[in-house]
Amino acid sequence: MTADLIVCGLGPAGRALAHRCLAHGMSVTAIDPVPDRRWSATYAGWYDELPHWLAPSVIATTVAHPMAWGTTPHRLDRTYVVFDSAALRDSLNLDGAQIVADHVIEIRYNTVTLASGTEFSAERVIDARGIARSPMLAEQTAYGVVVRRGADIAPLFMDWRTDNGTEPDAPRSFLYAVPLSAETMLLEETCLAGRPALETTVLRDRLHHRLRSRGIELTGSEPVERVRFPVQGGRPGPRRFGAAGAFTHPATGYSVTASLAAADTVALGSSAWPARARAVHALRSAGLRALLALPPADLPIFFDAFFTLPPRLQRAYLSGRTDLGGTAAAMRTLFAALPARLRRRVATATLGIPIRSPIRNGSSMME
Repeated sequence: MTADLIVCGLGPAGRALAHRCLAHGMSVTAIDPVPDRRWSATYAGWYDELPHWLAPSVIATTVAHPMAWGTTPHRLDRTYVVFDSAALRDSLNLDGAQIVADHVIEIRYNTVTLASGTEFSAERVIDARGIARSPMLAEQTAYGVVVRRGADIAPLFMDWRTDNGTEPDAPRSFLYAVPLSAETMLLEETCLAGRPALETTVLRDRLHHRLRSRGIELTGSEPVERVRFPVQGGRPGPRRFGAAGAFTHPATGYSVTASLAAADTVALGSSAWPARARAVHALRSAGLRALLALPPADLPIFFDAFFTLPPRLQRAYLSGRTDLGGTAAAMRTLFAALPARLRRRVATATLGIPIRSPIRNGSSMME
């Protein structure tokens, strides 16, 4: 019997797609090496991106107006949400699907070959296995600890202040601080994008230094989160989804909410990649090139300029997968707001013109 759909990979994107196909009455085969594994990563995003069908119970915490620091503080005019990873996974139930625990070796149009030698066929096969690491790809890295919440720890979307013990010309990282529950908070030293990215051991030392400088003492028994994944390398197209299908924002690393929002579109066989979405992806990729080309000391200045953009332009760039006009306007307005000395570097990097950088760059937005 041939299924309507085979989904390869059961991370958040693949599981969401399989779940929505089942909700629409399709037959689904889902293949993953460890289909029952729990999700331990922290996933987060913007409330206004969430699809209508998502159960409210999957949201662990919300931050109505998160703060960001470049060289000065900025209050963001959007609600930020942190998922309960276990609840999110359980809400995307796969009742009625054929679940296969195996490695996918090859995908040929509508046929999948597994490590066991078994083959499965379907009307559609979609690869949602993520992106393999490569030295050629910029990565996001982070090291975080989970601590008890206290009045002295405020949520921070990103904090570029330099109290983490680094030298002025060293690759930059920032603090990400979000509540996981009423009792706990994730404090994470993060590297937005680097080729190569900062190692988690370096980020660990920076986090410990930063927290000590702010009077926050760790016991050493705190749960730890380590993050490393490529922010580029996915390819837009009808046969890939999630990170594998270029749903990762190349300049921020976010992909989960975008994948949740597009799951119904893909499940019903419509294209998630109209021409304007491909154009937006190209602009965002150019934005990543600009970030990688900036001298480390200028990253806080760059984000000061970004977070002074009107909220509608911030949202267009961060979330508007198909908003070509808004994305272009955001990039144009940001460019005009940058100091003159940064414009040439940003322009040449955005256009793909080789430019010598004095030091490798690093900057993670967790999701």
